[in-house]
Amino acid sequence: MSSKKKSAKVAAKSLRRKILRHFKRVKQSDSEETKDYLRSLHEPAVQTELLKGQKWIKSNYPKYSKYFANGSDIAPQKIKPVLIEVDDEHWASLFRLARSTWSLPFTRGYGRRLKFILLDEANEKLIGVLGLQSPPLDFPVRDRLFDYPKGRKIELVNQTMDIYTLGAIPPYNRLLGGKLVALAAASDEVRKAYFKKYNGCVTEIDKQVIPASLVALTTTSAYGRSSIYNRLNYDDRTIAYSIGYTEGYGSFHLAPLYPLVCEFLKKSGEVTRGGFGVGPRIIWQNYIRAFRLLNLPRHLLKHDIKREAFLFPLSSNLENYLNGKALRPVYYHQTFQDLAEWWCERWLLPRSERVDGWHAWDSKQIEQMLIISQKRKTM
Repeated sequence: MSSKKKSAKVAAKSLRRKILRHFKRVKQSDSEETKDYLRSLHEPAVQTELLKGQKWIKSNYPKYSKYFANGSDIAPQKIKPVLIEVDDEHWASLFRLARSTWSLPFTRGYGRRLKFILLDEANEKLIGVLGLQSPPLDFPVRDRLFDYPKGRKIELVNQTMDIYTLGAIPPYNRLLGGKLVALAAASDEVRKAYFKKYNGCVTEIDKQVIPASLVALTTTSAYGRSSIYNRLNYDDRTIAYSIGYTEGYGSFHLAPLYPLVCEFLKKSGEVTRGGFGVGPRIIWQNYIRAFRLLNLPRHLLKHDIKREAFLFPLSSNLENYLNGKALRPVYYHQTFQDLAEWWCERWLLPRSERVDGWHAWDSKQIEQMLIISQKRKTM
């Protein structure tokens, strides 16, 4: 056996042992599926992402720090939310900074994408961010709801989008700002932005023009059940409703080892890194390839953390449309302004009277979340 083959064999055995050890530690630790535990699984990936972006963050944060509010900047009765599509570098940078403060690894989304930020016009502070991307073509909890006409599933599913990032920034998150961002996802403005951006566009794979009708959104909670989407309504109509739970398969619990998996596949000539379709599906396929080469069982990709899935119908005849029985969607009409006014009355003002922790928020804590000190680097 050549020295090159010996080295590859040793590397494969080493990676196999690391994966087995890591999986064992994860399974031993998850006797209690608390959100703190689930966040801890993401922490290595989050810290790696922050370390990679430190030069950019340190250069850009001073330019955008003015958008992050102190508790003292907020007067609940005067909050006036505005929805802004991210279509230039200025807003894209603010979106990235805000998203980097969360306990989930930053992702740019994949396929067709729309991004928005929500500002409080009363003080020019950031309320939250919203990101949408192409939907998964196969999503069992969604697909069980519809009887797609033969040969039309791809066309119809691609008239929906998946919410890949959604949330409010402190201190607005303590005032249930997350519910405002979720309502914004179902607004006429988001649907019209989708039409404007993708009307007439040709698909990458099939080279077809898919109707730019956005008829529904889907999403899954980050950690088990969701408090943002549950009981999300507008007047007397449900905006998002639970459609069940995912099956508990995925790869996020193995995220710290993904760079090693990619390096192994690269040397084996089997890694997929870029191009159309980059996203969770590609990551999953890379793990499957690696597991096959390493002779590892697929049950290692079952983390047993079932995430709640939600559907946002944007049309009143969604079922008939996706079943092929209706020629065109019949949209609900709900402007962002109307939804924001409903949020203020239904959630914001009652919450601001019951909870007072948001008053003391210091925006300097955002900088502490983003800037990794030399001490933290070397710990």
